[in-house]
Amino acid sequence: MTEQLIEIGKRLYALRDIMELSSEDMAEKMKINAEEYEAHERGEKDFSFSFLHNAAGVLGVDVLDIMSGESPKLSRCTLVRKGKGYDIERRKAYDYKHLAFTFRKKKAEPFLVTIEPKSDEMEPDKHAHEGQEFNYILKGEVTFYLGDDIYELNEGDSVYFDSGIHHALRAIGGKSAQLIAIVMK
Repeated sequence: MTEQLIEIGKRLYALRDIMELSSEDMAEKMKINAEEYEAHERGEKDFSFSFLHNAAGVLGVDVLDIMSGESPKLSRCTLVRKGKGYDIERRKAYDYKHLAFTFRKKKAEPFLVTIEPKSDEMEPDKHAHEGQEFNYILKGEVTFYLGDDIYELNEGDSVYFDSGIHHALRAIGGKSAQLIAIVMK
C-alpha cells in the first residue's frame, strides 16, 4: 500500500459519496465484486487504467480527476511539449504520459506510452474498459493481445479496436517500445 494508492482511494470514496452511491452500487456499475472495489478505495489494490477509466465513467469525471485530485481547467486548447505530459506510472513495464491532462470534457484520452521489455514469457495481464482505442507504434516492436488474438506490431503500425475486449501490449526484441494510445469514451 503506497501513499499514492491511498490518496486515489480517498478521492474515489469522496466522489462516490458525492454521487450517493454505495460501494456495492459502484462495484455493480463497474461489473466487479464489492470486495475488489472496496480494496481499491482503501488503497490496498493497485489501479489498472481500465479500473480508473471505468470508475471515471460511472462518476462522470476525467481519469485524471481521480488520479491527481486536480480538476483540469481548459476547454479550448492544451499544449504539451516534447517529453512532458502528466506522468502516470501504473505498472512497472508501462510508463504513461497523459497528453491532454488540462483539457476539460475530453472525448478522448491521449497518452504517450513507453513499454519496457519483460524477461518472463508469460502473457501479460489483459484489461478492458468501455469505448474504443487507437494505438500507433512510434518505435520498437510489440505483441498486441486482443481477446484470443495475437498480433505483432512494428514501428508505423497501428491498431483500432473495441477496448471492451480484454487487451494488453508487450515490448519484444529486448528493447523498449513507444506508442501513442488514444482511448475514446
